[in-house]
Amino acid sequence: MARLLAIDYGAKRTGIAVTDPLQIIATALDTVRTHDLLDFLKKYTQQEPVEAFIVGMPRRLDNTATNNTPLVEAFIKRLRNTFPDIPVYTHDERFTSSMALQSMIASGSKKSDRREKGNIDKISATIILQSYMESQR
Repeated sequence: MARLLAIDYGAKRTGIAVTDPLQIIATALDTVRTHDLLDFLKKYTQQEPVEAFIVGMPRRLDNTATNNTPLVEAFIKRLRNTFPDIPVYTHDERFTSSMALQSMIASGSKKSDRREKGNIDKISATIILQSYMESQR
């Protein structure tokens, strides 16, 4: 079975999470510079089979688009063009950054680790992936 790969897309940094091959557990993979994201994904998909990409879609509480929504939509177009054989799904990413920070606090992370935005990005991607998997069950 192939992995699911979640993307918490940002203008500067992007958090990435993946499932295990049996798609049971979501795990933080990495945070990459957004400029390097497609190259990173190309290398990763050459090493590991990916069944689908799950991209966090930024929305406001009233379900309207945010300032980042057009950036994510443009990225999804590039992602679909680059990987035409891998489906791309979107999933609500509201509150994932605050949930990631709370998760880090609850797990006893040091303040310096919590200040590192890349850590929050990859944990946010993990939350997006876990939430997507739960919604599919």
